[in-house]
Amino acid sequence: MKALLTINVAVYVLWALILVHIPAVRAFVYNFVALNPEVPLILFRPWQLVSYNFIHLGVGFFGFLHLAFNMLWLYWIGKEYEELNGSHRLLSIYLLGGLGGGLLTVLFYSLAPGSVIVHGASASVLAVLMAVAITYPHKSIALLFIGTVRLIWVVIAFLVLDLLFIAGSSTAVTAHVGGALTGYLFAKAEAGGRDLSSWTLPLLGERRSSRSRSKARKPDGFFERVGSWLGGQEPEEARIAGRIGQAPRDNEPAAPAAKADDIDRILDKISERGYESLTAEEKQVLYEASKR
Repeated sequence: MKALLTINVAVYVLWALILVHIPAVRAFVYNFVALNPEVPLILFRPWQLVSYNFIHLGVGFFGFLHLAFNMLWLYWIGKEYEELNGSHRLLSIYLLGGLGGGLLTVLFYSLAPGSVIVHGASASVLAVLMAVAITYPHKSIALLFIGTVRLIWVVIAFLVLDLLFIAGSSTAVTAHVGGALTGYLFAKAEAGGRDLSSWTLPLLGERRSSRSRSKARKPDGFFERVGSWLGGQEPEEARIAGRIGQAPRDNEPAAPAAKADDIDRILDKISERGYESLTAEEKQVLYEASKR
């Protein structure tokens, strides 16, 4: 999480303050880093399907809002998902969401040719929001002036407004739709037992499932190194594993062996209200489950 946020923010600051004012660099970024979905041009620059969702090229107030909107939503919704499911799953959704958004944009502009430059993390962020909304269907968030709303309705409302008011802009609505669709398919596939995230483990220095209990170690993956440099902390997945697996206090009651439904209910409660909302009995259930 820290690595994704920092890469996006650092690239934007560097771009807005320095690089955008250098004509040769500006031309290079627009032509080779941002997504140019024209076919066959994209066939010779396939890396753009990944690189575009780490850059925000708008400068000024609205450019800053573009970055801030994406990063705040990624932090608000992604942080808890990362703690419960592991950093590699969050990274997988982010990268696959950007790829899915880019591919749908390429397909659209191959059928309806036009000139557009696509940039920003919106496709990846929408993939994360949709994956969380599908994985935890009761997940709700509090919105100013509106109240508590289920996350799935927030995502749907955003996509509808996107299609109504932003179509034809350089933000490329097709990338947003593609990202959300990728997040949906990712969540459904993972729920069906398919592993779509283990390929990112080497990037994080991981060699086994994030569900297992981890010992402290030196980070050896690229994204994990960045997070370690920034915070000097152990990986989030190890921290949450340790927290959930921590033995209850002596005065906490013992609980019988938990059923899968009980575990799912407790994890949903953590997703909606946080770990501290659990009762002593629910914490004991998680503790007993972590030992098996």
